[in-house]
Amino acid sequence: MLPYKSIEAAAAQLGRNLTYAETLWFNYSAEKSDGVLACHNILFVCLIFSVVPLPFVFIQLLRSPFFEKHKIQPKIQTPAAEIFNCYKDVMLNLLFVVGPLQLVSYPSVKAVGIHTGLPLPSVGEIAAQLLVYFVVEDYTTYWMHRFLHCKWGYEKIHKVHHHYTSPIAFAAPYLHWAEILILGIASFLGPAMVPGHVVTFWLWFVLRQMEALETHSGYDFPWSVTKCIPFYGGAEYHDYHHYVGGQSQSNFASVFTYCDYIYGTDKGYRYQKKALKKLREGVNGGEDGDGGFKSD
Repeated sequence: MLPYKSIEAAAAQLGRNLTYAETLWFNYSAEKSDGVLACHNILFVCLIFSVVPLPFVFIQLLRSPFFEKHKIQPKIQTPAAEIFNCYKDVMLNLLFVVGPLQLVSYPSVKAVGIHTGLPLPSVGEIAAQLLVYFVVEDYTTYWMHRFLHCKWGYEKIHKVHHHYTSPIAFAAPYLHWAEILILGIASFLGPAMVPGHVVTFWLWFVLRQMEALETHSGYDFPWSVTKCIPFYGGAEYHDYHHYVGGQSQSNFASVFTYCDYIYGTDKGYRYQKKALKKLREGVNGGEDGDGGFKSD
């Protein structure tokens, strides 16, 4: 809760007039406790996972040749009923696992110094902190993901996520409850190391989940703006990991690809791309005869 009774009092404390964004923030947050503001994340996550995947779902159900040529595993089509069941299961996880986790983790959010006051951070400050969050989460998740592909981790926990050998956007958070807890730790490490404003905290979770949805969309669109991001994996890169399945020891990356390259866990993927390129050049096709995995 902001320690100001009015916008004038806040301006006097800052020694300047509030910006338009700060005025909006004051009007929205002045009467809300820090705990309520921090727990907005569960609302944002539920909204993101309900809305963002819909275009990908419509595209898959439409099966237009224009879009289908960009489907990574064109021979595998997920029925509408299964897509709905996936959404239902994910929302139950979000409400009964992620929601309570947000509530019980609030003391940690407060302890590390994530704040709700004024002034709001600059765009540069937000961008720098988000970069740290992405890099820290990416590196940590890489090793956690590798652990989850050991025999015990896969059979007891990670197998749930690999139910979809051809990912769909709604399946990005289709996880065992234990994996949600494990990955939640990785997501919180960046904000714990470089704490910032709660607005940055919100934006971090929103962007990270949107990235996960695109990565699991099952489509590799050449016009995606994420293709401009250096070392970014994307849908095709992660789709290969699901395509190989439980025995996969390749493409563990969460967002970026540098860990897979450094530790040599992208060799299977690179070999597959070379093999499919030769096949395409030889028979003018972009898919194999098994699962229909396509490569650029």
